[in-house]
Amino acid sequence: MGGDALSLLLDTHAWIWWNAQPARLSKRARRVIDALTDDGETALVSAISCWEAAKLVERGRLGLSVAVKDWIDLALGRPGVALVPLSPTIAVASTQLPRPFHDDPADQIIVATARDLDVSIVTRDARLRSYPHVRTVW
Repeated sequence: MGGDALSLLLDTHAWIWWNAQPARLSKRARRVIDALTDDGETALVSAISCWEAAKLVERGRLGLSVAVKDWIDLALGRPGVALVPLSPTIAVASTQLPRPFHDDPADQIIVATARDLDVSIVTRDARLRSYPHVRTVW
């Protein structure tokens, strides 16, 4: 499914790029995120994205100008951003997604979060964009 929603859940890379390298987002993704936050709505970030960002730094795949914890605090403190905690409902739902779905636990949690909140995911990830049980924006 494609389409926009009143709220958006940012996939980890979209959240990082929106904060650090906005030119890497598609024009549509930038436009939709900016329109949402300019209208006083909220871009959502899953708690698992904090872990994924820290893992990218740990593995040397993401370089930041500040410590990862400070970067996360700054990125989550940006106006128009809200953290979505990992609830028991989302945790269980991530293990019961309609098949077929791949085995990446972070993607499972992000998709389960979007489905639970009935929001679209901003993602470049072709696997998520082709999954018929969630709406995406790119």
